[in-house]
Amino acid sequence: MPDPVILAISGLVAGCYLAWTIGANDVANAMGTAVGSRVLTLSAAVAVASVFEFSGAFFAGGQVTNTIRYEVINVPFVEKVGPFMGVGMLAALLASAVWLHIATWKGWPVSTTHSIIGAVAGFGFAASGGGAVRWMTLARIGTSWVLSPFLGGLFAWVLFRVIRRAVFAHDHPARRARTVTPVIIGVTGAVLTLSMVYKGLANLHLDLPIGQALALAGCVGLLSAMGARVVLGRRQDHGADRDTQSRNVERQFRPLLVITACYVSFAHGSNDVANAVGPMAAVVVSSKAGFLSCFHDPATILMALGGVGIVVGLATYGYKVIETIGRKITEVTPSRGFVIQFSTASITLLGSKLGLPVSTTHIIIGAVVGVGFARGLSAVNTGMVRQIVWSWLITFPAAGLLCVVFFHVLRPLFL
Repeated sequence: MPDPVILAISGLVAGCYLAWTIGANDVANAMGTAVGSRVLTLSAAVAVASVFEFSGAFFAGGQVTNTIRYEVINVPFVEKVGPFMGVGMLAALLASAVWLHIATWKGWPVSTTHSIIGAVAGFGFAASGGGAVRWMTLARIGTSWVLSPFLGGLFAWVLFRVIRRAVFAHDHPARRARTVTPVIIGVTGAVLTLSMVYKGLANLHLDLPIGQALALAGCVGLLSAMGARVVLGRRQDHGADRDTQSRNVERQFRPLLVITACYVSFAHGSNDVANAVGPMAAVVVSSKAGFLSCFHDPATILMALGGVGIVVGLATYGYKVIETIGRKITEVTPSRGFVIQFSTASITLLGSKLGLPVSTTHIIIGAVVGVGFARGLSAVNTGMVRQIVWSWLITFPAAGLLCVVFFHVLRPLFL
């Protein structure tokens, strides 16, 4: 039997590889629209996302727990296969990472959560048969394939039509924007604040009771709206034609798009880093190597590794999926990009608070399609949408089958 240290190091390497693929695929959720609308260059988007992704992962990331293991496979099974749990989680890490690498190479935005859960389910099935898998949990996850894009698309479709009718379809868009935009900014500030301080940043001790959270969010929203009203009230567009006014209004959405994109990036780092760190910790713990015990807080070391991996993945390979979300589905402008990001943040917040199994990746793709449909079917690249939906459908079984293969290859080597 190889030294346990070899298994532990293999888990760390595989976990970093998975974090790299998460950064390459999932971070485009936050920055794809900003790049597609030309609000940020690709290099600027990488720099901004790197800061917020790592901050979310390191400072607000979920604790390194056994959540993924115990949600997907039954506890009696975990106890039964304890001796080779580390090998199974190593196989799951590799399977999920390889599938995400393939999807990113093809430019498909897929759910990294579905990928790692499919891989863990594959391990359970390979090691002990179908009875080891929590099928009801997987059924709940399956509902997100329909629920997430539908909610994201519907919300974005409604919001974009409201903004277009209230502002851009008006005879004097700039004048109407001075009334409507402060309201939009106020609501945005309130929603983002609420999402952070109510069951959002418990690790930073900012998890307030609902009453206090609503009060703080309301104050932030009101102050944001008042500040926007003062700034916009100073702008003069007298004499400008309607098209010029519309272009000026579009520019007002640029900072809003960047702010919401940064929020989504921070939230992604805090949530999805656990997809890599959780199984990575399971491999290290199962190996009983103990070489991380020399650190004061091993969980922090693993979280930092995951955060760095996500950032490097975005910087080196994230352009593939950014191109898909920002340019290959529908034309994105600053106002449309803001609608997409705000819809994603709002539906993610709603889903997390209500316990609905939603996927951020699926929500944002639904929102992009919803904004496109609001302008007519011809505004949407339906061929690309079909490719993306197909990639969603095969993510779970593909990751599961890859894990079965990796598990049978690795088991003789480590056991």
